[in-house]
Amino acid sequence: MNLHQLLSKRHAAGKPVRVALIGAGKFGSMFLSQVPHTPGLEVSVIVDLDPERAREACRTVGWDAARISATTFTDDGAAAIKSDAVEVVVEATGNPAVGIRHARAAIAAGKHIVMVNVEADVLAGPLLADEARRAGVVYSLAYGDQPALTAEMVDWARATGFRVVAAGKGTKYLPIYHNVTPAEVWKHYGLTAGEAQSAGMNPQMFNSFLDGTKSAIEMAAIANATGLDVPASGLLFPPCGVDDLPHVMRPRHQGGVLEKSGVVEVISSLERDGRPVFRDLRWGVYVVLEAPNDYAADCFRQYGLKTDSSGRYAAMYKPYHLIGLELNISVLSAALRGEPTGQPQDFRGDVAAIAKRALRAGEMLDGEGGYTVWGKLMPAADSLKAGALPIGLAHKVRLTKDVAHGAAVRWSDVEVDAGNDTIVTRRAMEARFGGALSAVAAPLKV
Repeated sequence: MNLHQLLSKRHAAGKPVRVALIGAGKFGSMFLSQVPHTPGLEVSVIVDLDPERAREACRTVGWDAARISATTFTDDGAAAIKSDAVEVVVEATGNPAVGIRHARAAIAAGKHIVMVNVEADVLAGPLLADEARRAGVVYSLAYGDQPALTAEMVDWARATGFRVVAAGKGTKYLPIYHNVTPAEVWKHYGLTAGEAQSAGMNPQMFNSFLDGTKSAIEMAAIANATGLDVPASGLLFPPCGVDDLPHVMRPRHQGGVLEKSGVVEVISSLERDGRPVFRDLRWGVYVVLEAPNDYAADCFRQYGLKTDSSGRYAAMYKPYHLIGLELNISVLSAALRGEPTGQPQDFRGDVAAIAKRALRAGEMLDGEGGYTVWGKLMPAADSLKAGALPIGLAHKVRLTKDVAHGAAVRWSDVEVDAGNDTIVTRRAMEARFGGALSAVAAPLKV
């Protein structure tokens, strides 16, 4: 409630919060668009594989020549992180391996890290957050993205004394989407390939939004940050509008669809026959809560909350998320309060690579949103026990065995480099947070 006041004091003292942005794509560009309108916040260095593209992104979002001239543009993330002109690092590359490397470098340099890169967070976030806490810096999920916004709503509900029944987000979903490939993706968005290309839209990235992978990754991040459970059989994606949240998103024994209370779940904006859901939550997040007593339930009714028929279950929701336009909240919370806007505490949810079709030995996996696999949410204990290959590692690895359509790819099904830094970090995370279960994961093939 006081971030603006704290920032104003820093601005008046001539000590702006200085940021290194790594990755000037859509999320990064949205963040950059707000910087000129936030006195006391400066982006001192922007890292991108193509620095000139990053400069053009700044022009596109309205930066003037003086601001661009005063900013360092580079492709050297390591040097940017070490710079004395940086207090907070924003990692927005979307590449799990790169994100892990940058996060560890920031922690080692004593810099706060805001992890837009939820793919990296789900692959090794609990370990990275623990390392940051030990180093006395903040590791934070990115405000504006659904995981941080949902975690905030869960925290609000618990801090006010409510039991959280379910929490998550909305999305466009049909069961057939799990097998969609980048070659088919645009018809599901109502676009032609040419229109998408002219808009600079990446088909594999947008396919990860459609095929369920991104939803699985985001729900794993929420589970790990809040301690909510993961559905035993994966996400259900029930069709549900905002008015029906308290009715649909309650336990089965109460007439809802959930296996139990206290889980993450994604609701669909489409009925199973493709019709749009009335008052859908495609762009937003929600929390369903339970009144702890009759008096609170009466208050639900008195103050107009939509409830189930019992009056005990109600919902709060945020209809939209503004992605990078809201990222300042994470940056300023880390720098001025020393607090994250959501942070993994434990390893509760994992995302396994699932075959989109029958895969053959010798094929190369192409990762999130690609032609070969999609990501399914699993309880972390089940993923470790099955030796499932995380979706974040299912890129540019070769199969050594056939994998049936719809089956999980396992560590033992692929060739991996046991000395690879990302794999070493992931295995360390499993050992640190998975306990004895990590021992049953299939051994690495070198």
